[in-house]
Amino acid sequence: MNIRTQWPVLPVVAGLASGLLTGCGTETGDSGGTGTSVVMGMSDDILATDPASGYDPGSWLLFNNVFQSLLSFPKGATEPQPEAAEQCTFADTRATVYKCTLRDGLKFSNGDALTSADVKFSFDRMLKINDPDGPAVMFPTLDKVETPDDKTVVFRLNTPDATFPSKIASGAGSIVDEDQYDAKGLRKDGAAVGSGPYQLDTFDDDEAVFSVNENYKGNAHVQNSGVTLKFFHGDQDALKKALTDNDVDIAYRGLTSGDIAGIEKSGEDSGVEVVEGSSAEVQHLVFNMDDPVAGKLGVRKAMAYLIDRDALIKDVYQGTAQPLYSIIPAGIGGHNTAFFDTYGARPSKAKATAALRDEGINGKVKLTLWSTPSRYGPATDQELKAIAQQLNDSGLFDADVQSVAFDQYEKDVAAGKYGVYVKGWIPDYPDADNFTSPFFGKGNVLSNNYRNNAITGSLIPRTAAESDRSATDDEFGQLQDIVAKELPVLPVWQAKQYAVVRDDVYGLEYCLDASTVFRFWELNKG
Repeated sequence: MNIRTQWPVLPVVAGLASGLLTGCGTETGDSGGTGTSVVMGMSDDILATDPASGYDPGSWLLFNNVFQSLLSFPKGATEPQPEAAEQCTFADTRATVYKCTLRDGLKFSNGDALTSADVKFSFDRMLKINDPDGPAVMFPTLDKVETPDDKTVVFRLNTPDATFPSKIASGAGSIVDEDQYDAKGLRKDGAAVGSGPYQLDTFDDDEAVFSVNENYKGNAHVQNSGVTLKFFHGDQDALKKALTDNDVDIAYRGLTSGDIAGIEKSGEDSGVEVVEGSSAEVQHLVFNMDDPVAGKLGVRKAMAYLIDRDALIKDVYQGTAQPLYSIIPAGIGGHNTAFFDTYGARPSKAKATAALRDEGINGKVKLTLWSTPSRYGPATDQELKAIAQQLNDSGLFDADVQSVAFDQYEKDVAAGKYGVYVKGWIPDYPDADNFTSPFFGKGNVLSNNYRNNAITGSLIPRTAAESDRSATDDEFGQLQDIVAKELPVLPVWQAKQYAVVRDDVYGLEYCLDASTVFRFWELNKG
């Protein structure tokens, strides 16, 4: 996936995705819509309405409601099921040929028929445009798309990829109308034509208005007559005020951990309540393996022995996250506790001292921790300062924190200028592969100069080819054990996911799960 975290969304627990999917979709959804419209505010922006470009939480929220994919993640589940498709399955035993049959009678919101040609066009277009801010990076294994007839789509992969069903079930699998999109360029008018439960009526810098798509045919049962999404552009105070002033029914993504804790303490008298969901969002400290200081294993081990995650969660995030001791978060198949087993949960100055002495280091380790709150949330600076203080309180480190704007931060990370820096991650799909391949595979996104031949040459290819995802647990465990031993990254926390709603709005519990799909159609304002 991308590093597309913008705020500690206050973490989602993902689960396990199946690489082999057969069977029919569930009952066709009701596209008529009921009840009244719902107004939701969030701190994130929608950076793109064209699914060939967007690769951020706001854009995928739009994609998951306006566009259909062949498969989708049901509420509370992490195994994809047919959506625009009637049936999908691997047609070979090697997980290199994936075949889908479309539902009958599919139409886009403008009334155009949706056929296999639109599916092929959507994938071919995304890969051809290959936008740097788009999801094409998720499909290195996709060789070509074939359409034997109007209802059949065949994906031929150049490498076995049992996670392919989960990838196309995400926002990256959005199907667009071939007659409404340019095959060679992105749509620039801010409009969107899809076949999902909603259609986009208007979109500008301040809000997006969605109405029910009367042509929709799929699994969603729409519980409202429309949704208005208001953007607060990172202004948390304004979002909180809009909620308390009854200008929005829901506040999603962007309230501070203090706001969340305060609302929970205020109880029923406030007229609003906190809805908590699971999350697979994670945050790691990343070590540049070529750095003269952080590149020393003894330094990294000393940090692993000293950092107190429980204190960070309590003092910085006020209980709105949980300590993370693994690369693969809790709730995802293949999760283990390698870092807990190796370094423990309680800080140990004695073990940290021994690790430094084994490295030949006797004096204080001078170290800078690099932060970028504009991307990972305003608490990130506070968190890294708390980590620096924990290191310094041991008497073994002389650590400080530098905070940098995100654009400069990314350039400096790529250039290898930082020894220790922070990265956040929200999964594209709920499978252990999405927490390992991007970090430790070939061309990894961390830019930290880490390579391990057992991981890249054996473990990642073998797990990617296994259609029975539960059968990969042992190999993912081996991978995590290697990473815990070699320490190219240090997991810090796993988020919880929250929304705050007024007491006459229902259905939020079906919008906050490991799939990261926020389902407009589940919202009901009584």
